Amino acid sequence: MSEREFHGQVTLDGPSGTGKSSVARAVAARLGAAYLDTGAMYRAATVAVLDAGVDPEDAEAVARVVAGARIEVGTHADTERVEVDGTDVAVRIRGAEVTRAVSAVSAVPAVRRQLVDQQRSLVAAADAVVVEGRDIGTVVLPDATVKVYLTAAPEARAQRRAAQLGLTTADEVAELAADLRRRDEYDSSRADSPLRPAADAVVVDSTDLGREQVVDRVVELARSAVEVRS
Repeated sequence: MSEREFHGQVTLDGPSGTGKSSVARAVAARLGAAYLDTGAMYRAATVAVLDAGVDPEDAEAVARVVAGARIEVGTHADTERVEVDGTDVAVRIRGAEVTRAVSAVSAVPAVRRQLVDQQRSLVAAADAVVVEGRDIGTVVLPDATVKVYLTAAPEARAQRRAAQLGLTTADEVAELAADLRRRDEYDSSRADSPLRPAADAVVVDSTDLGREQVVDRVVELARSAVEVRS
């Protein structure tokens, strides 16, 4: 089977800073598949909440704001399209303000239900798709063709995210590492769709692997899954 004959869903879950986005985009390109960054959707929802002046910890108010927001994301691996009510927020969603608030917003059950429905609709429109997030293999697509849980040591994750954001000082990296630890704890302990590997997921530790090595591993898993199924 050639890579571009893949049909199905690849889920790529895991905490921040593991390289999910770059790996998922590269895997989608190799497989000729659509790509969906569900984390970008929760970050876009957080932009809507912040712009409304709502406390991210006020679950009822957050749910109302997100229900009234038009959140749109693209599904092409080579371009990033993230909009809230027609405004491009692709750059803004990666900023520190959104990063600090996104866990609280994404923990609201009504927000998760709304965005999960939207995610499933986008996936249903694709013959082949790579979806990244935190609960894709466990909640969004429990019957996906292949499930991967990507992890890495906290220090490696902080360094990677710092490089992505252009942070260079030791204090900046330390602050980022603390933010990652707080988000891990928040996401792993929330009652609704906590961050954890699916029971049938393949865990890939990227601490000592380059991006291309991780991409090769995920593509091979996708190929093997389709070959076994056929």
